[in-house]
Amino acid sequence: MSELSYSHGTSGTVLLGDTIGANLDRAVAAWPEREALVDVPSGRRWTYARFAADIEELASALLAAGVAKGDRVGIWAVNCPEWVLVQYATARVGAVMVNINPAYRTHEVEYVLKQAGISLLVASVSHKSSDYRAMVQEVRGRCPQLREVVFIGDPSWDALLGRATPDPRYEDLSCDDPINIQYTSGTTGFPKGATLSHHNILNNGYFVGELIAYTEQDRICVPVPFYHCFGMVMGNLAATSHGACVVIPAPSFDPAATLRAVQQERCTSLYGVPTMFIAELNLPDFATYDLSSLRTGIMAGSPCPVEVMKRVVAEMHMAEVSICYGMTETSPVSLQTRRDDDLEHRTATVGRVLPHLEVKVVDPATGVTPPRGTAGELCTRGYSVMLGYWNEPGKTAEAVDQGRWMHTGDLAVMREDGYVEIVGRIKDMIIRGGENIYPREIEEFLHAHPKIADVQVVGVAHERYGEEVLACVIPRDAADPLTLDELRTFCEGRLAHYKIPSRLQVLDSFPMTVSGKVRKVELRERYAGQTYGDGGAHAG
Repeated sequence: MSELSYSHGTSGTVLLGDTIGANLDRAVAAWPEREALVDVPSGRRWTYARFAADIEELASALLAAGVAKGDRVGIWAVNCPEWVLVQYATARVGAVMVNINPAYRTHEVEYVLKQAGISLLVASVSHKSSDYRAMVQEVRGRCPQLREVVFIGDPSWDALLGRATPDPRYEDLSCDDPINIQYTSGTTGFPKGATLSHHNILNNGYFVGELIAYTEQDRICVPVPFYHCFGMVMGNLAATSHGACVVIPAPSFDPAATLRAVQQERCTSLYGVPTMFIAELNLPDFATYDLSSLRTGIMAGSPCPVEVMKRVVAEMHMAEVSICYGMTETSPVSLQTRRDDDLEHRTATVGRVLPHLEVKVVDPATGVTPPRGTAGELCTRGYSVMLGYWNEPGKTAEAVDQGRWMHTGDLAVMREDGYVEIVGRIKDMIIRGGENIYPREIEEFLHAHPKIADVQVVGVAHERYGEEVLACVIPRDAADPLTLDELRTFCEGRLAHYKIPSRLQVLDSFPMTVSGKVRKVELRERYAGQTYGDGGAHAG
């Protein structure tokens, strides 16, 4: 009889019982002169000793500004050194840092400021088309708890630092104190504030780093946003818990700036979601960058196409690249591939359970754990599961059951060896004439088509079958786009007939979140208005 779809991560390495500040002190004592942080755009550099001193100055200034343990401090900014300093300074004070998405507009910012009860906000002055100063001015009068706003690179930032005192008095902190609120981007309604502790995110960053063998010799290029766990946990905390260096290539993702930073700073590790790696690989001058210093990195956020992974390993020198799977509510990583995994495991799966965590697959209808090899909802339990959604006990209870299992909403299959395949989102699954279709399988297949640079598959309404399969394709050559006939010919005899796309949309780009994930819900909504019958093969 097959084992059940359950696994737990045993480890001889114990969990850290530190606060973030205490853990940083350990790194500073061990490696005071090693680089902790490099900002390529400004040329600024911090050794661990200077990094700690600047954090101490900012923490003292926050105390002088009236920020106490448990108070919420908002950070609404693109990637910059000050973002990192705020992360560690709030942790030192025991304040709860609230990450605000740089893409938010005024009504979204107003919601977060009120819902989290933010008393002090640190913000960028502006970025691209966003005038943060004007947006704050518009909403400030409607947010009575917001006492003070500080803008990075503005006299208000210097004025805040000017309040620092030489001998600040910190309150005693517990590693289980809430330290961070991250708003998850819901597809309907307002986002929910996942509340995370020192213990949640410090341990997750540490063990992710352990599994790719980080040491003080590593230099991590972080083009993913700090406002998300990928940047601030898997990037910053994985680095400082190992004495490694964080390299900021640009304020927001820029493929050329990313590769320049890797080359200039001799980075050993590079992060990104698959669409970022695709953009880097597709640069016309990609072959001119010296990426030979790379050995590892993390690809996460969405499933990685096999062909993309092959190129990352072969052409970017990332032989030890790791796939990570997780969600904000689990700090974030619960599954990860290992350094010695073969290419098949690092492309077809998202790895196996992390140390000290449990994962299982359950039947979404019954909650029963089936044998391995059966699709169901992935759940995770352990130190990484959030404290809850901020001030929303009802929504917390919907996501975290009485056994403290976090329900991910992802459809997964656990293999006999414990490795997990993500086959889709429960809500993304296409049901065509009673057949369950997982878009990921079709996307993987279509990535091998020579005319396709990137592809997303979604379900759209069909009058007879309920749903039909729509392929949204970005062509490799805009002058020679793919036709629906070519697509279907490529699939015939190789995919089951009901999985073959009956509709095609050729696009210049996909709608994206600021963290680089494709908004499938927007693609579905965009093309949901038309219902096609049995003759329904249409190209856009």
